[in-house]
Parts: sequence; C-alpha cells; structure tokens
Amino acid sequence: MLFALRFFLLLSFLAVLVIEGAALVQRHRQDLPWTQLDLSAAPGRFTAAKIAELGSDPPRCRALLAQAGNRSQPAPSRRPSETCGYEDGTLLSLDIAPAPAGLVTSCPVAAALELWERQVQADARNILGTRVRRFVHAGSYSCRRLYNRADGPFSEHATADAVDILSFELDDGRRLSVLRDWRGGSAESRFLKAARDAGCQVFTTVLSPDYNDAHRDHLHFDTADQGSAGWRACR
Repeated sequence: MLFALRFFLLLSFLAVLVIEGAALVQRHRQDLPWTQLDLSAAPGRFTAAKIAELGSDPPRCRALLAQAGNRSQPAPSRRPSETCGYEDGTLLSLDIAPAPAGLVTSCPVAAALELWERQVQADARNILGTRVRRFVHAGSYSCRRLYNRADGPFSEHATADAVDILSFELDDGRRLSVLRDWRGGSAESRFLKAARDAGCQVFTTVLSPDYNDAHRDHLHFDTADQGSAGWRACR
C-alpha cells in the first residue's frame, strides 16, 4: 500500500513537471534552437540565428514577413559578381520609415527590422515620451570589403545583409544623432543605447560607437549567418 502511494505521488510529480515544462516551452519558444521562427513573438535566445538562416530560403522569409503583417515587397535581384549582390532584395515598408525612402535590404534584414522596430517604439515611449517617425540610414547594399580595404573579407553590405543607421527623427520634432548624442547620460543617449541593445536581440552582429572609431556615427546591424549555435556580437 505504501509502495503504491509513493508510486502514485511520483507519477503525479512527473506529470506536473511535464505540464510545467510544456508551458515553459510555449512561453519561451524563441529561446529554443529547434522551434520555428515567429516574427510576431518576442525575440529569444536563438531568434537572431533563425533570422540569419532565412538568407538561404527567401520564399520562407517573405512568407514570415507577410504573416507578421509586414508590407515590404520583393525588389529586383542584383548580382554584378560572385561576391557582391543579392537574390532576395526587399523594399522596406516599416512603421519607422527609412530615410531616404526606397531602402532595399536582404530579406533577413527586413525580418530583423520588423522585430527591432517594435522594441524601439516601446523604448521611445518609455524613455522619450514619444514615438519614432523615421530612421536616417547610410544604406544597405555596397559592393566593398570590410572597412573599404583593398583586400580581405567582403562586408555584409556586399550582399545587402547589413544596414547602417545614423539618426532617428521623433514625432515631437526632435532628431537624435548617434554622432552627437551617444555619449553621456541624457535621455537621448539612453534611447540610442536601447536601440542598439534591441538590435542585439535580432541581428547576429551589432556594432556601435562603443566598438571603435569607425562606428562613431552609426549603428551597424547585420545578419551574417554564423550557424545555428546562436552566436552573436553586440558591441
């Protein structure tokens, strides 16, 4: 009788563990490497890696954008050489409008920006008491090597897998510049750092003025595919 009672209690305990474990997985699906990417869900530990992997599957990337309500459209392919160009160009349509307009990135960058802007708007309301209207960028596609060197690896810009953001324009008329407002403890500085940190959740590589002087005036976001291990650089 005592054995049967103990066995019943053990089974009950295991059942609770299974139920609680399933609920935990459901609440934190993007923290697990084997779950499907959902652009409507909050970013998790492996979201950036899953987004980067979309570079090898443009139709799936576009389908995920559409499911999330994103209105970005395919752009014509561009392939001037084996090392430069893209097949999954995406004309961005975001709540935070890119300026200049007409920005084309790879599809994974568009997917990452879909998640990024959601957090950025929340941070703008909390820190600045307003919304972000536009981000001013220095482009995405550029057929060049890292730091414009004559040799060495090509930049992620060479395949439109990167975007550089210079400043933000707010609904209340303010303009926040990475070059001017990054340093210090002002609300503007705190927001810019929050925008960088939001990028770290969805891009595999994020470089800011805290990294080196070459990035003193912009935030560099890219979706370099580093494999499924969830590796990210956030500086």
